[in-house]
Amino acid sequence: MKLIQKILVMAVCLLSMAASAQWQWIDKDGRKVFSDRAPPSDILEKNILKRPGGSVTTVPSTPVSTGMDASSATTASGPQGGASAPKSSGVDKELAEKKKKAEEAELAKRKAEEERILKARIENCARAKQSKATFDSGVRVSRTNEKGEREVMDEAARAAETKRIQAIIDSDCK
Repeated sequence: MKLIQKILVMAVCLLSMAASAQWQWIDKDGRKVFSDRAPPSDILEKNILKRPGGSVTTVPSTPVSTGMDASSATTASGPQGGASAPKSSGVDKELAEKKKKAEEAELAKRKAEEERILKARIENCARAKQSKATFDSGVRVSRTNEKGEREVMDEAARAAETKRIQAIIDSDCK
């Protein structure tokens, strides 16, 4: 029993060590990213919030005051679109194209499913109308029971079957 407890304690310790080996950074869109891999090379050092060694870097949420007013701080630091501005590249176009193709494929799939359901409803409607005509004609109808024997339907069974067929017609023949 003690062996099992020791194994469980070691497993918990290993899991906690694996959980601490995480990277955390802010991407170019301003979102926090958590990963077990290092951030891409285009992420600035100041945007890395946590490293696997457990070191945490804090990023101030407001600009640090240097004695200048807000308007001179923005002009002194240069234009806002500098190195941290998102760069438009072919990757974004490829991603948009893939997304568009996926949406088109989903739409085509949905349309094919709707057509399949419509065909099934039309087929069910035709079968139900044919069965109703058979029951309305007054002809004797037989069916096979659970023992595999053939039996003629009595009036109660005919009425129940007619009611079931009418429900199918009401739902599928619109």
